[in-house]
Amino acid sequence: MLAARLNPRTLEFSLVDLPVPEPGPGEVRIKVEAAGVCLSDVHLIEGILRPPHLEQDSVTLGHEVAGTVDALGPGAAGWSVGQRVLLQAGEERGGRVHTRGVDYDGGWAEYALATASTLVPIPDDLPFEQAAIIPDAVSTPWAAITTTAQVRPAEAVGVWGIGGLGAHAVQLLRLIGAAPIIAFDPSPTARERALRFGADLALDPADPQLSDVVGEHTGGLGLAVAFDFAGAPPVREQALRLMSPAGRLVLVGLTDQPLTVANGTTFSYLQQQIRGHYGSVPQHVLELVKLTRHGRIDLSGSISDILPLSEAPKAVERLQTGTTSPVRLVLRP
Repeated sequence: MLAARLNPRTLEFSLVDLPVPEPGPGEVRIKVEAAGVCLSDVHLIEGILRPPHLEQDSVTLGHEVAGTVDALGPGAAGWSVGQRVLLQAGEERGGRVHTRGVDYDGGWAEYALATASTLVPIPDDLPFEQAAIIPDAVSTPWAAITTTAQVRPAEAVGVWGIGGLGAHAVQLLRLIGAAPIIAFDPSPTARERALRFGADLALDPADPQLSDVVGEHTGGLGLAVAFDFAGAPPVREQALRLMSPAGRLVLVGLTDQPLTVANGTTFSYLQQQIRGHYGSVPQHVLELVKLTRHGRIDLSGSISDILPLSEAPKAVERLQTGTTSPVRLVLRP
């Protein structure tokens, strides 16, 4: 079978032919129908991220995966061949979370192995490419909104970085009743996308009147919650300046750069908070599948393009250059 693999030590990324894997005890073999391309995959290829628990020299990338059950290993009960499923983006092993496509082989391949407990059934009317991106592209902002930030209806919310995760954050904030939802991005294309996904206002963070505009739309209070999906220190510093008393800054985008609080006394006096966020847990994915099943979420506008697996390097290049500003690219074996 064809697979896109990375050697994290040498950073060699290539398409290779591998034997079709056989499922072991408690495992299921999945015929992959769709696999999302995430900026985290690009960061792995560039060496910005390193697999913390990888036990082999190379790994098949891809943590956003959907397909059909192809074969059952011993003891993998409760599933049937041909059943439509998505895969959780990771699982706990030995008390630590291991990520699919990072710490063990993922879904940028024609077939993938998965522990049976990480399969999630999907409805027949949910396209594979939309199902594949629920883990991470949709579940990470959903977890950040509902669990880390605990956004409440009618709270004023700001979202910085309207890429794959930020765009879904806007859509999900609209779903739970945040108001107003203000998006921030230097790209006109991204700002247009924010409005299309449900933002009330989309602003250029370089606008010199930014504080006045935010104040006008929040009754002078500022933002109750600010989400950084960009992972950039200037974004975080700007978000802190625009927050209301008791406001929460939620850090979703990843960076190894320090965060500076310009006035610690004011920050403490206003009882503001900074909360770190990473990924999601299985329950968040289950919630999202249920919401899509009942028509509360429409992911049809999230798929920017579908490419054959053989063009995985091209998909990576498109994310690296950012010229087309996709929400999500999807590979189809």
